[in-house]
Amino acid sequence: MSTAVAERLKRVSETLDGQFLGKSEVIRLLLIAIVAQEHAVLIGPPGTAKSALLRSLAYFVDARYFEYLLTRFTEPNEIFGPVDIAAFRDGVYQRRTEGMLPEAEIVFLDEVFKSNSAILNALLTLLNERRFTSGAKVLKCPLISVFGASNEVPGDESLSALFDRFLLRIRSDYLDAYHFNELLQLGINHEVRKLRDQRPEPILSAQELHSLGQELASRLSFPDEFLATYKGLVFQIRAEGVSLSDRRVIKMLKLFAASALLDGRKQVDHSDLFVLKHIWNSEDQASILEGIIQPVLEAFYRDHPDRRRIGALGVGVEALASEVDRIRQVLTGPSPPNDLQLFSQLKALGEIKSALSQMTDPQARAIEQRVAQLLDASLKSGRFAQV
Repeated sequence: MSTAVAERLKRVSETLDGQFLGKSEVIRLLLIAIVAQEHAVLIGPPGTAKSALLRSLAYFVDARYFEYLLTRFTEPNEIFGPVDIAAFRDGVYQRRTEGMLPEAEIVFLDEVFKSNSAILNALLTLLNERRFTSGAKVLKCPLISVFGASNEVPGDESLSALFDRFLLRIRSDYLDAYHFNELLQLGINHEVRKLRDQRPEPILSAQELHSLGQELASRLSFPDEFLATYKGLVFQIRAEGVSLSDRRVIKMLKLFAASALLDGRKQVDHSDLFVLKHIWNSEDQASILEGIIQPVLEAFYRDHPDRRRIGALGVGVEALASEVDRIRQVLTGPSPPNDLQLFSQLKALGEIKSALSQMTDPQARAIEQRVAQLLDASLKSGRFAQV
């Protein structure tokens, strides 16, 4: 990978990190999907920046882009293009695909699991084989990645094949309480950009992404130690009842290699296995995968502390320290907080404590002591017991 492309990928990541609070791991997974030319779906409640994040990512790629909000009434011509009437008069059935999904390189399908049977089969073939049948012609599609968004995992068995096409299943949740002040400021910035219709200039081109795919093919060789660990994890995941087909086991190797490529490494290592936390089939399996994968990651980070991705927490030590100071002012100010305010501040302290526990920075230990002191003081005041 050229230095220029590596720098542009880094710029995309850093810019999105600066715009979307607490989404660092989500952003990394989306970039991994693009580099590997695989598909990913964001799942979470409304208002968790799923659509905004995916659109922003698309802005940074100079590619043919297609976006659509699916409903159960969506018709094939809305997605794949209308029937070519002029050709139909000559006895030829085909679609006019210009500007539609079959000719797109980056695709965002909102409420993707609202797909109906009229478009499902064509969509499945397009996602899996990058081909679309238009009358007697089979078109080769330039598709790089399809990103979906949904409020929930599909419960209808007829959609299970579509869900399976999305190799990565990524949760997008509400932010922790201690993010609130930063959330407000970033939210204001986002609204200002929308009101001014400010769209960023593209940073990457579709051609560069296609070239990365070619480079990725040359990187699909893996150390024996890595493959042994991966094999053990796959067997453990399956033993816990999480379905993982052989097809997906093979495709995951592309994602590991893409993760290494994003870091500028020529070979994968155990840190890339974090991707396995995002292959669940139902949301209750996420905690099972976390329990299986996280110990392997922690063992790697103990030997390589510089490789820990603190950014996945979405906030740094300094920001947490500032938030602890703000909470202290609320709790110890001249006007005592009411019970509701007290509860919210204590909840934020608990979340900060959890975030700090995952950090190796020595400053985090000092901040943890300050958090413990605040919690202890609140407990001794007697008001904590009343909440």
